[in-house]
Amino acid sequence: MTAAHVRRTYYVLGFGNTLAASLIWGVNTIFLLDAGLTNFQAFAANAFFTAGMVLFEVPTGIVADSWGRRASYLLGTVTLAVTTALYVWLWRIDGPFWAWAVSSALLGLGFTFFSGATEAWLVDALRATGWTGTLDEVFARGQVVTGVGMLLGAGGGGYLAQFAGLAAPYLLRAGVLVVMFGVAAVLMRDLGFTPERGGGYRAEISRIAAQSVEYGLRVRPVRWLMLAAPFTGGAMIYVHYALQPYLLELWGDKTAYGMAGLAAALLAAAQIVGGLVTPLLRRVFVRRTSTLLTTLGLSAVVVLLMAVIPSFWAVLGLVVAWGLLGAAAQPVRQAYLNDMIPSQQRATILSFDSLMASTGGVVTQPALGRAADLWGYPPSLLVSAGISALALPFVWLSRRERAPADTA
Repeated sequence: MTAAHVRRTYYVLGFGNTLAASLIWGVNTIFLLDAGLTNFQAFAANAFFTAGMVLFEVPTGIVADSWGRRASYLLGTVTLAVTTALYVWLWRIDGPFWAWAVSSALLGLGFTFFSGATEAWLVDALRATGWTGTLDEVFARGQVVTGVGMLLGAGGGGYLAQFAGLAAPYLLRAGVLVVMFGVAAVLMRDLGFTPERGGGYRAEISRIAAQSVEYGLRVRPVRWLMLAAPFTGGAMIYVHYALQPYLLELWGDKTAYGMAGLAAALLAAAQIVGGLVTPLLRRVFVRRTSTLLTTLGLSAVVVLLMAVIPSFWAVLGLVVAWGLLGAAAQPVRQAYLNDMIPSQQRATILSFDSLMASTGGVVTQPALGRAADLWGYPPSLLVSAGISALALPFVWLSRRERAPADTA
């Protein structure tokens, strides 16, 4: 396997994953509300999803580090396909909230098999095959590819729901995941990494917890970056899902699922452009943390404007700007973090970082969903802007450490 083969495989996996995931992004909150849940219950169900990611990040990190990144990816596709089908069944039978909570947590389990493992597989395999380029370049191109998948999935999923019913995007998602299982089984090979199988689950938990501290929280620039994640992750996931019903409210037709899909497709287009812009930002800003501080600060301002401008077209334009800023920042953050952690612990530390972001979502989603029930979506978005701004001091503290990765 060559470095070019590794990159192509990473792009194919990223495209397929994002296509499958994004098929429901434009309608997920609407789907939950249609099932009879309140805003509080819908976002609480989403909070159980993120709680599942928190709960299962370490165990699935053990799978990636002990059995291989490929095994982790394959388990993720199977788990997500089954739990997505379970979502449709609950919708058909008007399932109780506790069942939505359980199924959402299991969806979180599925995604934790991917978080950290695919990225760790890429970095290790590239280094094993002699790749001499920059990680920013690969992650940025991957952002473009996944943006195309998101564009097709989010836009198509919204219109598919409008013409074939709200369950259709979920059923198609399950089918795409089955296909991705076959693709990964053929294309993925663990390179530059030797699985370490310890003496049992408890021993592995202790080892991974120790490594998360040793190579994560004790490394000062990594620690500050991870402590910013709950604020950015918590605000981002709420805004993403709250925009679906809010835009339909501004549009004046709560059954215009295609418009929700359009908004999600525009976010995907912004992700593509953001991936293309990332290399330019690296020329403008010498330090990676300069890029992160700028994009995070502007993102908070954009969400604030969404809250105070009650116009569908204005908010839609702000959605594009918000997506563009987030997409431009993500490859830079990925490269910055990966350049500060060792290969053998890469999946573990990346999973721990994902866990930190998910923790923020567990807390913010039900609270902001309740705020939306009581006061409406604009005040809840205003609070979201404030939460996301709380990440800025932590990124600044990471910058102050002057890690070599900041200017790599």
